[in-house]
Amino acid sequence: MIPGLLSVIWVVRSIELKIKSWDSISMTTITDTALTVRGLDVYYGESLILRDIDMDIPRGAIVAVMGRNGVGKTTLIKTIMGLLQPRGGDILLNGVNITGQTPDFRARAGLSYVPQGREIFPKLTVNENLQIGLEARTDGLTTLPEDLIYDLFPVLADMQDRMGGNLSGGQQQQLAIARALVGDPDILILDEPTEGIQPSIILDIENVLIHLKDKGNLTIILVEQYFDFARQIADYFYLMDRGTVALCGSADELSDESIKQYLTF
Repeated sequence: MIPGLLSVIWVVRSIELKIKSWDSISMTTITDTALTVRGLDVYYGESLILRDIDMDIPRGAIVAVMGRNGVGKTTLIKTIMGLLQPRGGDILLNGVNITGQTPDFRARAGLSYVPQGREIFPKLTVNENLQIGLEARTDGLTTLPEDLIYDLFPVLADMQDRMGGNLSGGQQQQLAIARALVGDPDILILDEPTEGIQPSIILDIENVLIHLKDKGNLTIILVEQYFDFARQIADYFYLMDRGTVALCGSADELSDESIKQYLTF
């Protein structure tokens, strides 16, 4: 055989094998994960903030996204929610590419987001805030699933007519999480849920998240800097540094020291 032709055949065969490998990875991702991120690049103006982010969020798990301030954690979550648009890469929700979709579409497709600072409506009552969560549902339910919400957050049952702005910070955080759950999401995303919250309510939130995980029908993405809280409940970790994923693995695979090196300056 002509040597040059042999080289061409070898190159073509290598490309075919790579394509088959990529297809296999893609199918595994679609089957086994609730959310897949591939090659995500995000800019603010001309400044590159996120670079080549890859993530596979296992279905039914609690996944902690951690890192120092300013490494891109909130930018990543806002991009997943459609509040920011990437210049490159793809986001798949339950195997469906949602990269170009609006935040409203993503909410109705199963993504629910509790942002840093909670963003409840201070001039609406607790009940009215919860009612807003119904907008994300696709099953036509028009009444609150009170058994679910008030079993998880009994303090809210006694405050239904109280204005959201009159709640403590911890109570507002519970309200924000409850409102997100009213929408019956597949994935609940929490951005710094323990920030500024008293320890007793942090424990309440921890118990709620563990309970939701144990039920097995909800995936939780937790953006957090409080190591002890994340270590207590997370199944998987993504550690970010300088706009990229520096380390990832299961809770059993990663040592405390390997995680903490990305949390301290």
